[in-house]
Amino acid sequence: MGASASEPSYRWSREHYSEFARTFDIWRTVLTFLWMIWLDSHDWSYVGGKTAIRVKKRIRQRAAWLREALLQLGPTFIKVGQLISTRADILPTESVEELSKLQDKVPAFGFEQVRRTIEIELGKPLESLFPHFDPTPIAAASLGQVHRAQLFNGEEVVVKVQRPGLIRLFQVDLSILRRIAEYFQSHPRYGRGRDWVGIYEECRKILHQEADYLNEGRNADTFRRNFRDRPKIAVPRIYWRYTSRRILTLEYLPGIKISNNEALGAAGLDPKALARLGAESYLEQLLNHGFFHADPHPGNLAVTTEGALIFYDFGMMGQIQPITREKLLGVFFGVARKDANAVIQALVDLGALELTGDPGPIRRSVQYLLDNFMEGGGQGGTAIAQFPLLQLVTTSMRLPTISHFDFPPPLLL
Repeated sequence: MGASASEPSYRWSREHYSEFARTFDIWRTVLTFLWMIWLDSHDWSYVGGKTAIRVKKRIRQRAAWLREALLQLGPTFIKVGQLISTRADILPTESVEELSKLQDKVPAFGFEQVRRTIEIELGKPLESLFPHFDPTPIAAASLGQVHRAQLFNGEEVVVKVQRPGLIRLFQVDLSILRRIAEYFQSHPRYGRGRDWVGIYEECRKILHQEADYLNEGRNADTFRRNFRDRPKIAVPRIYWRYTSRRILTLEYLPGIKISNNEALGAAGLDPKALARLGAESYLEQLLNHGFFHADPHPGNLAVTTEGALIFYDFGMMGQIQPITREKLLGVFFGVARKDANAVIQALVDLGALELTGDPGPIRRSVQYLLDNFMEGGGQGGTAIAQFPLLQLVTTSMRLPTISHFDFPPPLLL
C-alpha cells in the first residue's frame, strides 16, 4: 500500500517556517521536558505518595511524551531519538523501551514538490526522464519518499526523492542541538560522566551521511559487488544517470518483508534457512569484506519468493580494517554467552572501549542489549530474529551504536 500524499501536518514541513519559529519550537520542547524532570524529582508531585512503581510509570509517561515531541519536531529529531533509543547507559530502561517505538512515518510531500526536485536535480523535465512516474509514493519518511517509475527501455525502477528543505532544516537544527548538548555537558547533574557533545557529533555525522544519496549509491554498489558471487543475496542496482545528491534511482526489487512471518510461510520459505542466510551474510560482511550494513532492522530486509535476501537502504555503513576482524570474534563469543563482562573485555582488547571511570553504566547498557535483543523482544523482534545465530550477529552489530565504543582510526576507516 502506498503512502498517501497528504497535506503536511507538522510545522517543520511548512514552506514558510522561519528559523526563529524553529528555535522557539525546539527550546520549548527542551524546557518543557526539563520542567517535567524537575517536577518528577519532588515527592509532592506524586499523588498518593512516591513509590518505585509510580516512579517507573511516570518515567514511561515522560518518555512517551518525548517520543511524540520528537516526531513533531521532524527529521533531525526523529533520527536523534532512534539513535539514543539504545543508550541504556544514559537513559532509564523505561525511556529506552518507549523511544524504541519511535517510527519514522510522516505525511508525504506533494507531487509538485517531487517533480520540482527531480527536474532541478537532473536538469530535465520529468516526462523526458520517466515515461511513467507514479505520483503516489510507496513509502514516505522524514528524510524523503519513494516512488515507482519506469524508464524508456521498459525497466521498472524506484526513485527516492529527498524532502524539500531538508538540508536547511539540518543546518538550523544542528546548530541548536550543539548548544543543547553543551548545556547538558556542563550541567552539574546531567553532564556527569556523559559525553553529550560526543553524542551530538555522532548524530551530526550520521545525518549528513544519510542525506547524501550519492554516498548511499556508492555504498550500494560496493555492497553489491561484494556479494556478486552470492545469488542468495540481492541488492538493487543503482541507475547513476538518474541519480544526484538528492535523487536516488534504483532497480525495483520487491520482496516479502522479513517481519511478515505469515507471508513467508505462505510462500513456502523456511525461517531457519533465512535466519542462517542472514547471519552468514553479516559474518561475511564483518569478517571477509570489512564493509557492513550498519542499520540492520526488518524495514531494510526483505525476501524474494525464491528465498534470496534483499538488502535496502545503504545510508549507514561501516568499515573495518583486517586487524580488527579477528578480535571481533571475542565480541561474538561474549554475545553468544550473554556475558556483558566478556563483551566489554573483548571491546577493550579491540581498542574500541577505554574504561576511564565507573564501568557500571557501560555494563548495564551492554547487558540491556543482550537481554532484550537476544530474546527477540527488542526492536524489530520477529520469529526469524529468534534463531540463535542471527541473534548473535545482529546483537553484536548493535553494540557500536553505544557512543562509549569509540573505534580508533587505525582500526576503523
